[in-house]
Amino acid sequence: MWVVDDLDQLVTLVRKAADESLYVRWSRGPQADLTDERQASQSSRDALTGTELPGLSANPLAVESWWGDRSLRLWIARRLYDYCHLRDLRGPGVRPWVLLGEQIGRGPDNEPLVICQRPLAWVSEAALSQAHRAVEEQASHEWGPLHRAD
Repeated sequence: MWVVDDLDQLVTLVRKAADESLYVRWSRGPQADLTDERQASQSSRDALTGTELPGLSANPLAVESWWGDRSLRLWIARRLYDYCHLRDLRGPGVRPWVLLGEQIGRGPDNEPLVICQRPLAWVSEAALSQAHRAVEEQASHEWGPLHRAD
């Protein structure tokens, strides 16, 4: 699978896919998440209850209309940064990847549950570092990753 080498490459990918539903997912990748061709096999698990969820939990990269003409780069940086704690929480091999998908529901944390139509790219460590820097440059003392323990 292609690797997004820097944040600007991901911005370009999102711009080109304006009418498609792109998502970022933190996991061990498509080889672990897409076990076969049946959509029913694509599932996540609720960490609190252990309940199997009907789809892969992921976050949309599409920009909301209320964002206006603000920086697409910052929007995407935040989407990556919000869940960066998952690689530590879920162990070795967990990293972000981008997929084209269809939302089929919402999980218990109100996250989109999607069916992956096609894996597109891994997100490199360099792109993650750039995302982290872009968010940190906002200098907000009231904001950070969406990790419950923080």
